[in-house]
Amino acid sequence: MTNVDDSPARLRLDRALDHLSVVLRGMTAREDEVQCDCHWGGEEELARLKAPDVELDPDLLRRTWTAPDWSDHGAVLRRVLPQLARALVGGSGEPVSGMAEVGASFARGRWQEWPAPQAAAVEEFLHAWWAHALTDPEPAVPVHGLLALCTEASATPGPWLAVWEGLDDEVADRHLAETAGRWEYDLLDDRLPWNGWRLDDEEAVRSELAAWLVRHVPARLRARDGHEELLHRVRLLGLTGPARWEDPHWPDRRS
Repeated sequence: MTNVDDSPARLRLDRALDHLSVVLRGMTAREDEVQCDCHWGGEEELARLKAPDVELDPDLLRRTWTAPDWSDHGAVLRRVLPQLARALVGGSGEPVSGMAEVGASFARGRWQEWPAPQAAAVEEFLHAWWAHALTDPEPAVPVHGLLALCTEASATPGPWLAVWEGLDDEVADRHLAETAGRWEYDLLDDRLPWNGWRLDDEEAVRSELAAWLVRHVPARLRARDGHEELLHRVRLLGLTGPARWEDPHWPDRRS
């Protein structure tokens, strides 16, 4: 028997996807938009972007949203976003370089400067997707990847961390443990835990992520079994200089 997700978070996400499709219906790339036919694709494919509401094959969809050199990236993104959003939520279309690249495409499109109904629809889609992923035991896109996407798209992790912080939920705490475990290596070396694409101040974002983990991981994971070493690594994120690397729990990975 198929498991049907009819949770309030899933229903909200479905509504957001439907609304995004309605608001962006009829969007096209600019009539004078051009692309390199030897690196991107041919005139026939470009013509499809100038026709509204025509389904794109997955390869053309990927080449379109990843291309960094459209003259009007916002118009192109509006054209493909309803299909791209559904593909991403369904777990397809993730680039080899990670979900942050998707967020960078959003940022290049300057979606927050679109007409108010369009910008509001994109914002609600991102927030609905994030809220659903946090409470989904097996989200199609891992929470750590989606947080990178949302941070790149909005230029800040703050709103997304605030939602996570407000959840008293065992599933959300499991995602927290996984994310902290994946990110502690880079954060302990004072690096952003993904390849930054469009962030103006990567150091500020890294600092905010590390400080948030230091504040919230211990309280959320202390009662869970098997996290003793992870809790020490997170504690180290709150230290600097010799206090960090001379701590008995500093990982000896440089020898």
